[in-house]
Amino acid sequence: MVSRRSRWVGLGGAEFMLLLVAAVWGSSYAVAKTATQQLPVLEFLALRFGLTFIVLLPALKPLLGVQARKGLVVAGILGANLLAIFVCETFGVSLTAASNAAFLISLCVAITPLAEWWLLGERPQARMFWAAGVSAVGAAMLSLTSPADMSLGWGDGLMLLAACLRACMVCLTRRLAGRHALPALTLTAVQAGVIAIGALLLALGQSKGSLAPLPTASGFWWAMAWLVLACTVFAFFAQNHAAARSSPSRVSLLMGSEPVFGALVAVHWLGEDIRPLGWIGGLLIVAAALWVTLPSRGARPALTVPSPS
Repeated sequence: MVSRRSRWVGLGGAEFMLLLVAAVWGSSYAVAKTATQQLPVLEFLALRFGLTFIVLLPALKPLLGVQARKGLVVAGILGANLLAIFVCETFGVSLTAASNAAFLISLCVAITPLAEWWLLGERPQARMFWAAGVSAVGAAMLSLTSPADMSLGWGDGLMLLAACLRACMVCLTRRLAGRHALPALTLTAVQAGVIAIGALLLALGQSKGSLAPLPTASGFWWAMAWLVLACTVFAFFAQNHAAARSSPSRVSLLMGSEPVFGALVAVHWLGEDIRPLGWIGGLLIVAAALWVTLPSRGARPALTVPSPS
């Protein structure tokens, strides 16, 4: 009786932790939008991931091993793809509503099966096409509520591109997963370093060698601390801890609430206005994402992939 109760308590704690990770990641869009109003996007990315790399320095110890060279090559490839994702996401969230960004990035769940068909030659099930269609309708409804005009803006387009790149990231990770012997946290640290260096080089090229001074406002540094410590370090540990203690279907269900949290934070913190049509469109995207993650009869449940938020 005691063991059953302890197992139930542990499972409940794992699910609460996943819900907390979804809320933390959902908040990242509004926090990043606030921070990029005080520092150019590329310099913001270089600073964010440079600090993340410093925090994760202790995780680099396995690089002293024999298999480090292969691991570094894989980490470099994945890190370059992540750099492209974060450039699109961060520029996108700076040019559109944070609530739109939170919903639109969820399109990657519906796009991923199509990317697997294209890159890995695995034909998706019929429901994947239906889910992609529902997601597209939801994205159209969401973008039509933009207060600026009734068309897809640059920010929305960049978020859609980021969603496609995330889907490709899943395929790359799957293809390269067996080609390195680095622990996941070490791989994350190397990727953070690649993103920081890449963003810094792009920033220097864009500004012709003259970078903007770092903001002095305490609000900026609190936002940066939240993105580094909560959205990266804590969320990484929490998701891996909880995913090992809950079923994949429950993991997918709880992590699918990320864009809803993102929209709620944007509405209540940034004062953004989402019209009823936008809420319906956003919820259609979330529903399609959850539909895709449900296991089919006789198939193994799909594993979730950590968000790069």
